[in-house]
Amino acid sequence: MGIVIDGRAVAAKVRCSIKEETEKMIANGVTPGLAVVIVGNNQASRAYVNNKEKACEEVGIRSEEYALPEETTEAELLELIAKLNAKEDVDGILVQMPLPNQINEETVLNAILPSKDVDAFHPVNVGKIMIGNYDFLPCTPAGVMELIKETGTDITGKKCVVIGRSNIVGKPMAMLLLHAHGTVTICHSRTKDLKEIVKDADIIVAAVGKAKFVTADMVKYGAVVIDVGMNRDENGKRCGDVDFEAVKNVASYITPVPFGVGPMTITMLLKNTLKAAESRLK
Repeated sequence: MGIVIDGRAVAAKVRCSIKEETEKMIANGVTPGLAVVIVGNNQASRAYVNNKEKACEEVGIRSEEYALPEETTEAELLELIAKLNAKEDVDGILVQMPLPNQINEETVLNAILPSKDVDAFHPVNVGKIMIGNYDFLPCTPAGVMELIKETGTDITGKKCVVIGRSNIVGKPMAMLLLHAHGTVTICHSRTKDLKEIVKDADIIVAAVGKAKFVTADMVKYGAVVIDVGMNRDENGKRCGDVDFEAVKNVASYITPVPFGVGPMTITMLLKNTLKAAESRLK
């Protein structure tokens, strides 16, 4: 039976290190600052924002929230971002997605200064990740890399399969595994012989958004399985893209849902904010 990777424990360890670095920075006269912008009343977004603010408080990062009404125009949001770009004590800017229909998400993401883009979604930061000369890493893929590292697995030469090709997880995840010298295959909805490809993998990262999509007969014995999915099963219970109960019997390591990748995503956001503040200290 595979070892379950406790994302909460790994996140706590990383946050402890972030807190120590933050305290040193504050002693040198710089308090890292994160501005979080939320537009509208999406309940899931509100929960995420609350968790981010709580995490900032835990490690000593100052957070400021800008809650805007649902009817906010794109021009009004861009005006706020311009002010935050110019604000010296704001090191990172995070605009919570999704945004209301009247606002173009791509326009908003492009308006954030790359040096304050702690989500690493700006095209400049995406390009830097591609060539391996990055300032920030996208939070979820960076969290996945920490979890793999926790298992003691050396990615070098391993066959790695990423299921999903989104700009937020799939594509950057593939790049990070490639930078770690893995041999990477990206699978998606039009992949032929997907089951056979996944079955050959030493490391599987599932980010497809389909409940229990990865079944035990798709996983090689001893593979490391990281589940990025967040779905609901037929009983309304939270579950991932991996059939956890079945796959844990063949995997060497596996992340649960919840409490696997989730806690790491916010932790990597804190790490990026700290890194952004370091440039201000310099």
